[in-house]
Amino acid sequence: MSSKSGRQNHDIHFADPVSYKTVMWIAAVLVAIILFIYAPVRHYGFLSYDDPVYVSENAQVLRGLTGQGVLWAFTTGHASNWHPITWLSHMLDVQMYGMNAGRHHLTNLLLHIANALLLFLLLYRTTGAWGRSAMVSILFAAHPLHVESVAWVAERKDVLSTLFWMLTMHAYVTYVGKPRLGRYLAFVAVFALGLMSKPMLVTMPLVLLLLDIWPLKRVRFQAGQGQIWLRIFREKIPLFVLVAASSTITVIVQWRGGTVQNFEVLSLYQRIANALISYMAYLGQMLWPRNLAAYYPYVRLSTWYAAASASILIIVSVTVIRLFRSRSFLVVGWFWYVFTLVPVIGLIQVGGQARADRYTYIPLIGVFIMAAWGIPPAIERWRYGGVALKVAACILVCAFIASARHQVHYWESDLALWKHAVQATGDNYFARTNLGLVLIDSGDFAEGIAQYTEALRINPDSAETHNALGTALFKQGQLDAAMEQYATALRIRPGFAEAHSNRGVALAKRGDIEEAFSEFQKALEISPEDPKIQYNFGFTLANQGKLDEAISYYRKALVIKPDYADACFQMGNAFAGKGMLGEAAAEYTRVLQIKPDYADAHNNLGVVLLRQDRYDEAIAHFKEALRINPKSTRAQENLNRALAKLR
Repeated sequence: MSSKSGRQNHDIHFADPVSYKTVMWIAAVLVAIILFIYAPVRHYGFLSYDDPVYVSENAQVLRGLTGQGVLWAFTTGHASNWHPITWLSHMLDVQMYGMNAGRHHLTNLLLHIANALLLFLLLYRTTGAWGRSAMVSILFAAHPLHVESVAWVAERKDVLSTLFWMLTMHAYVTYVGKPRLGRYLAFVAVFALGLMSKPMLVTMPLVLLLLDIWPLKRVRFQAGQGQIWLRIFREKIPLFVLVAASSTITVIVQWRGGTVQNFEVLSLYQRIANALISYMAYLGQMLWPRNLAAYYPYVRLSTWYAAASASILIIVSVTVIRLFRSRSFLVVGWFWYVFTLVPVIGLIQVGGQARADRYTYIPLIGVFIMAAWGIPPAIERWRYGGVALKVAACILVCAFIASARHQVHYWESDLALWKHAVQATGDNYFARTNLGLVLIDSGDFAEGIAQYTEALRINPDSAETHNALGTALFKQGQLDAAMEQYATALRIRPGFAEAHSNRGVALAKRGDIEEAFSEFQKALEISPEDPKIQYNFGFTLANQGKLDEAISYYRKALVIKPDYADACFQMGNAFAGKGMLGEAAAEYTRVLQIKPDYADAHNNLGVVLLRQDRYDEAIAHFKEALRINPKSTRAQENLNRALAKLR
């Protein structure tokens, strides 16, 4: 497991106190920049975009770290991914912080800080160039494209897997400096943990081969190097075995999860064209990070644009290879970027997005290396070039910091996120559908339905949008129109559990109880772990007077989602309907622990207390219900009744 070529000791030794102080100052600057950009996230809540899948509605995660949870993490394909270490990190957050979303955000922030510091130390220990190493790390820390990975709780897998990426590289450099079996096994083990955090690390062995070229200089492109190349490739065979295993598991899990798009939905030509264009689009966004959005839809692809992108990729690749002898860092930086984007470039299309900001978290490091090592020599030879370079670097960094700080605010809430996405990308059916959901939830039906209508103009075959529009129409009492939308959603996607469940609710409202129950059963067969389906089934049963059966479904929903306030509330109603006042009061109290401003829970708890002759407590809850919702006629009538009884 050792190499006799270019063996160096890459441990950091601060013989010079000045160098130690410099490194400490750079570390402090990195931490300060990141804290300034991301400080607002400590006040942010969970989003409705993937956060429920990963944390806020994930029954296993909500239990914290348990033996059953650990087993689940290593055996589940939930969210169409196999990343047990990521699941364990979310469970640990719940164990330590409960459901304080701000602290879950802070974990992401701390991981980003660690990644930036480890990146700086890696480059510094392998090159000795603290200034250029610092510049790469600052660009990594402050670039607006990285906001998505840090400010979104569901993207824990990005920042966590990158931590293991950096640790693997440090362990590898340590092994190269003094090859030992223990050191070799350590870096392989850390790499395995990285793969179990996010499979994007599958390109790590190729990047380690690039490090062998520069800055480790273990091998060169010249005659007589064949044996050395064979040796350094052979030492990475265990890594390639782990990559093959991780890739196989990932493809199987994503295919079973239904997230892999087939060639009928997206042709091979479209995938290749989008991949080529995305390589250039990411570089463009790196240089000019504006109109960044949470979701970029597929758009009509220009053959000429794809051909031009392919030409640029080829020209740059040939150029850096020709400059290899004098500027080997260009080869490393460029192919770092090219290689690490391959798993997420869309050749195997997962989901419906054309590209995503989060995919650049690791790849852009390569481009930053090219800039930090390539630009200074070209400019510093001019008169006043050194001064001009420092001024330009400061302006660039300040601009990125300001832009990133501004971008962070879009992740504050669902409304801010999707409103900006619509403004930034225009014909974005996905963003408009999600914006419509937010508006409907806030009671703005007219604008919400307008967003759904526009989304369907852009993409008439979106089952999710038809389902959402059906729900909005149902809430307005337009049963026939809602049923039509649910039918369209199910025609487009027959296995759409939520649409089956919603159609069941509408059928029950119309009086078709048997058919409604059939729809609920279909939904549960497709998605037995969906708490909303369990809730809908229970609600329908309760309306039929089948209170015991309803309670059993509410309990199933609460097992899956313990903080499901609506399920607690309806279970309280069911207990009250059975005359079980103590149990009803306990459920309403539980609702108010989850959601203190739940006006109807205050009112219903007051009713139960009134029936128990606890007048003062009942009056307090009626008053609180009226404070939250002054228009509640029921709370006002109940308050008057309680005051009359008290007098």
